Amino acid sequence: MDLDVKTLDGGSAGSVSVSDGIFGLEPRGDLIQRVVRWQLAKRQAGTHKTKGRSEIARTTAKMYRQKGTGGARHGSKRVGIFRGGGKAHGPVARSHAFDLPKKVRALGLKHALSAKAQSQQIMVLDAATAAEPKTKALKSQLDGLGLSNALIIDGAQVDDNFGKAARNIPNLDVLPVQGINVYDILRRDVLVLTKAAVDALEERLK
Repeated sequence: MDLDVKTLDGGSAGSVSVSDGIFGLEPRGDLIQRVVRWQLAKRQAGTHKTKGRSEIARTTAKMYRQKGTGGARHGSKRVGIFRGGGKAHGPVARSHAFDLPKKVRALGLKHALSAKAQSQQIMVLDAATAAEPKTKALKSQLDGLGLSNALIIDGAQVDDNFGKAARNIPNLDVLPVQGINVYDILRRDVLVLTKAAVDALEERLK
């Protein structure tokens, strides 16, 4: 499969040949969904916590005598039915992460890339560099390319000026190729890869 290569100014910079085994698969929604669920579960904080009855600081003395009051029998004010009492079966701090095989993760990434290629929502840039860290100038260039909601993947390192200029533009994410992931690919309309990113992905996923 061949993809056209553009410059930031909108000009043509030839084409690049990409592997059909990475960008030409028939997308499988079930694989992509598994990887997205794994990602979101892994990043969930899991710090939700309520106190149980054993953690409530209240007297252990019996509240009132067992018989003759006309009320229900109680021995503790720490139970959940009283105001200020402990929560029964409440949430506790825990990890929501679960294991997903590396091969499934890699396959999910391939299918996400193929889905973008199939829907023609993928673009290849010659390079993602900027002479100055100027947001206005970069926004003008991206508008010229029709990029208002995009994920830009650069090579091993993002150009410093380009990263600074892009970070104040809404709906635009810039990541090095090591940070590419299925969730970020899907949450943006267009996936933009530099030639360096394409080479790195071909090497990583071959």
